[in-house]
Amino acid sequence: MRIRSSGTGQHDSPPDEQHSPLDAYGSVGRSEWMDIDWSKHLRWLNVDGSWINVLDIGEGPAILFIHGLSGCWQNWLENLPLFAHDHRVIAVDLPGFGESEMPVDPISISGYARTVNALFEPLELESAVVVGNSMGGFVGLEMAICFPPRVERLCLVGAAGLSIEHLRTERTRGIRHRAENVAFFYVAWLSTRSPGLMARPRPRQMVLKLVAAHPERLPGALVVEQVGGAGKDGFAGALEALTCYPIRDRLCEIACPTLIVWGDKDILVPVKDAAEFERLISDSRKVIYQDTGHIPMLERPARFNADLRAFLEERPGEQTPVAQTRSFAA
Repeated sequence: MRIRSSGTGQHDSPPDEQHSPLDAYGSVGRSEWMDIDWSKHLRWLNVDGSWINVLDIGEGPAILFIHGLSGCWQNWLENLPLFAHDHRVIAVDLPGFGESEMPVDPISISGYARTVNALFEPLELESAVVVGNSMGGFVGLEMAICFPPRVERLCLVGAAGLSIEHLRTERTRGIRHRAENVAFFYVAWLSTRSPGLMARPRPRQMVLKLVAAHPERLPGALVVEQVGGAGKDGFAGALEALTCYPIRDRLCEIACPTLIVWGDKDILVPVKDAAEFERLISDSRKVIYQDTGHIPMLERPARFNADLRAFLEERPGEQTPVAQTRSFAA
């Protein structure tokens, strides 16, 4: 548990964005997550011999958030408080990341889906809306295919699963080199011990340059919380699992409504994958955020929260939001 609530959580934004909260890059003003005692809402659950760190907050219909590679439950800090007002919100540290233990068996996408599915029983859940970023989206896809009664709706945020299947041998080593370079992990490690470091734009740029279009414009306090998933034992196994589990031919089995959210400046998972997911999943629609990277839920939190809420509230047969591209003030 690393949450720190010191500081304002504010950042410098261009004047036009300051007057357009839904279009802002990053949060506007002090974020609600900074005033919550998260320790009161964390619990340990044992699945197949491994302890899983789970956040459980709020009451109402359930939403389950799943982080991506090198992530942790804090990847959803800008989204959890809003939905906890009228939903039961659950976010998990996947085995091998955040505070969760490594799994007993080798890491796999199917294994992650089984683990998340196994959490439903101790959480006394029948089903939930599943929201997944990157690898978490891949896990959500697998759940919708293998455990369809569990997934009421699915939201894919820069989801892995398509282009990643081709990244083997030299290309895979290239991605791993970029993601695990010494500077990245040194700054990530140092930031957990020196919160003030993340108040500076350059360290923020170094830590999140692979995933955010403008990391220097994200609040320092938020960035500190994001690096907690970096450098964990699950990275190597999860990266291997991402590149050796084809799912394309099974996407037609997904029957639940699916919202696909992507950033047009995503350098980890290409934006063309959004169109391919939309083509392969029957009841789906995509929304592309301009000038946004791999983590739209943190880069455009107000807009993402509004689009996700509209998706949750739509009636059968509706498809919202109707706009396929979200443009923002420069």
